[in-house]
Amino acid sequence: MTDTSNIRVLLADDHAVLRAGLRLLINAQPDMETVGEAQDGLETLRQAEALQPDVILLDLSMPRVGGLAILSELHTRVPGSRILILTMHEEEEYLREALRLGAAGYVVKSAADQELLAAIRSVARGDVYIHPSMTRPLLEGLLPSPPPAVQDPWQTLSEREQQVIRRVAQGYTNREIAGQLHLSIKTVETYRSRAMEKLGLRTRAQLVQYAVQRGLLTEGNQDRPG
Repeated sequence: MTDTSNIRVLLADDHAVLRAGLRLLINAQPDMETVGEAQDGLETLRQAEALQPDVILLDLSMPRVGGLAILSELHTRVPGSRILILTMHEEEEYLREALRLGAAGYVVKSAADQELLAAIRSVARGDVYIHPSMTRPLLEGLLPSPPPAVQDPWQTLSEREQQVIRRVAQGYTNREIAGQLHLSIKTVETYRSRAMEKLGLRTRAQLVQYAVQRGLLTEGNQDRPG
């Protein structure tokens, strides 16, 4: 006579050889038993309602109707059954969708026998079980993203803008800068205006303060002759 305290498991997978192996593994345990098998989604729904198992071991990829397609309905029709996904899919998207639709656990088929048994026991007692290799991407999705790196305003300037603004800070006039860089005075004024806008500077005093903080006054050989 079967021990009524056993964890009653329904196997839902379209591969008969896999189901046979799972049946042997589960039935060899003193605290669990296989009560039924199904090879597609529709049969899984019928068996689940008829048997009211404690745990439904559900494959995601089955013919006619797959596991994901019936997950929500299973969760509604047999609320007393805990659904443990056993699948070959290791993508984070499958895991998230399965949990959203009501799965209580997610194990990949490459897992060791002892892990699968631990997962069955875990979900049967009301816990959630996730295959260890998949917990990291799941947790990373829940953790807040690091703040975006703040770009240095100086790096947003073009090379010409940097050349002009450095010379302005060092005390050269627009005419002198134009001669040094072989530019027209108007072009120098354009570079100067654009650079100060990018740096958020409005006055020459602010520019000089910025130049001191950044070390622009002592860079290279651009110091103004005395």
